[in-house]
Amino acid sequence: MKSISAKLRCLALGLLGVLWLTNSSDAAEVRVMISGGLTAAYQALVPEFEKATGNTVLTAFGPSMGTTVNAIPVRLERGEPADVLIMVGYALTDLVNKGKVVAGSQVDLTKSPIGIAVKSGAPKPDISSAETVKRALLAAKTVAYSDSASGVYVSTEMFEKLGIADIMKDKARKIPATPVGEIVARGEAELGFQQISELKPVQGIDIVGPLPNELQKITVFSAGIATASKEPEAGRALIKFLASPAAREAIISSGMEPISASGTN
Repeated sequence: MKSISAKLRCLALGLLGVLWLTNSSDAAEVRVMISGGLTAAYQALVPEFEKATGNTVLTAFGPSMGTTVNAIPVRLERGEPADVLIMVGYALTDLVNKGKVVAGSQVDLTKSPIGIAVKSGAPKPDISSAETVKRALLAAKTVAYSDSASGVYVSTEMFEKLGIADIMKDKARKIPATPVGEIVARGEAELGFQQISELKPVQGIDIVGPLPNELQKITVFSAGIATASKEPEAGRALIKFLASPAAREAIISSGMEPISASGTN
């Protein structure tokens, strides 16, 4: 971690001439709403951004969708302040269409694969193919999935694709707001499905691996400027930093694939 932090600091300082950064006399408070997928990388990167710019980043966490009190769309509807929104790409696009995000400000940051987790020490099922994943699901007594993008896919598409949608109704449940890994760690589900980047920070679980290619659904996480932002320029500087080479190592370490500003890897 020390070597990663040192590299981030050097890269961040090297970007001072590239990013639209404020100096300490113009320091701003940047308010961010972020969903779980990018959280681990974000928490490693924000201190470097703050050191490089003198800005302070204030963060509110919540899912990209859903109706829980901390869901990002719900936070915005009740008037919570935000400058930058970091969330599932298509959910951010929906907020653009609703006038909550500045059109044209959206930047794709990462690609995030879905993984499967079991409680630490539990046998790891074979998930090398669609057929073996199906067998693992049928053998499990309890299955958990998130209330965000990965869970929507697992519950509405993947189970159907495997031909087990009716069977899974009785033993698979959606987990609102709480990381799926925590449910697995507590022994409340034998198998948990969520983005790998959201599983990695959880203690008490073993990540079996990503879904096989024929079942995988990659989620893109994007950032944009809230239309009600009071610090749009500082917000754009943060987004540019998160999309820069300085962020690459932290993003990869968190289990995701960075997307460059040009849209290519």
